[in-house]
Amino acid sequence: MLALLTDENNKKRRMKFIVSSEILLKKLQLIGGVLNASNTLPILDDFLFEIKKGELSITASDLETTMVTKISIEAKEDGVIAIPAKLLLDTLKTFPDQPLTFTIDNENFGIEISSDYGKYKLTGHDGSEFPKTPKLESPSTIDVDASILSNAVNKTLFASGNDELRPVMSGVFFEINNDDITFVATDAHKLVKYKRTDLKADKGASFILPKKPLTLLKNILGNVGEDVKIEYNETNAMFLFGSTKMTSRLIDGKYPNYNAVIPTENPNSLTVGRNALLNSIKRVSIFSNKTTHQVRLKMTGSELHISAEDLDFANEANERLTCQYEGEDMEIGFNSRFLIEMLANLESDDVNIAMSASNRAGILTPCEKTDDAEEVLMLVMPVMLNN
Repeated sequence: MLALLTDENNKKRRMKFIVSSEILLKKLQLIGGVLNASNTLPILDDFLFEIKKGELSITASDLETTMVTKISIEAKEDGVIAIPAKLLLDTLKTFPDQPLTFTIDNENFGIEISSDYGKYKLTGHDGSEFPKTPKLESPSTIDVDASILSNAVNKTLFASGNDELRPVMSGVFFEINNDDITFVATDAHKLVKYKRTDLKADKGASFILPKKPLTLLKNILGNVGEDVKIEYNETNAMFLFGSTKMTSRLIDGKYPNYNAVIPTENPNSLTVGRNALLNSIKRVSIFSNKTTHQVRLKMTGSELHISAEDLDFANEANERLTCQYEGEDMEIGFNSRFLIEMLANLESDDVNIAMSASNRAGILTPCEKTDDAEEVLMLVMPVMLNN
């Protein structure tokens, strides 16, 4: 009788489950981008494992952004444990695909992993101390095709700022209307406005999503072949796709009036091959000043002269491209890095750069549309020419 009771107590103390090493590794890598190198709470260095009715939920969080994903497993008991993330990831990367048996002591949080090769012991932490995933109170929802959302993030994220004094500019602005959605990013030197006319919501709203969750989405959405459900309220946004959900705190503040900085009168119009211009700027910019990265565009008739110089080292480069140009002859300077990023994020064969004067912003737009429901506008501020 005593032996039976001891056996029963041991069962209560222990939690056991079996999972494929390859599937587990893929799921952990999917959400592992949330983890920070240094956390305010030590338990945030862990993955939270929660087992309910043969399903394993894994959570990673940095308090601002939380990701949860689910896997079917073999398990008789329910339970919860926090497992050190780096140690677990490093271990899983070394295995070929095979079943792994996790045995967890619920009293001292000891974890034993059994593989075809042997056994490995590590110490976990009390899962009940892991921060709870925020629940969204009365959210609005919208469904977006994953490829459309991926495209919107790719086209805008690079233009967002890094200035801690202006946090509202460090994310992407989602402006949701009854008949379209606009995504905007700017750092005051460059701006991207990406609009979709095939997305709509029942009621208008707007929010600013931080850079980190956007970067995570950018890395994940390319492999998602379904709609993404977005839920949002005043403080948080949640993205649900497949068996994964990501919740992020929104940036608090008012986004600048981006339409006010986009010049409407631009009589000078340059049309040129996108790849030719991109490659030319890449080559010429190698010889530019390492502080300003300035390249000079000089338009005369059907010729575009691209040049750069670094007077400190007597470096200079000049190239000439054939183009279509309408307007007065003009010279304008741009930061080559910004132009390279913008041209690399457009897809059309030809691009148009509309300008009004050498001290006013240039506006890049694709000449051909790959998608009728898409509108892209990129704005870049000029750099003062040093004559």
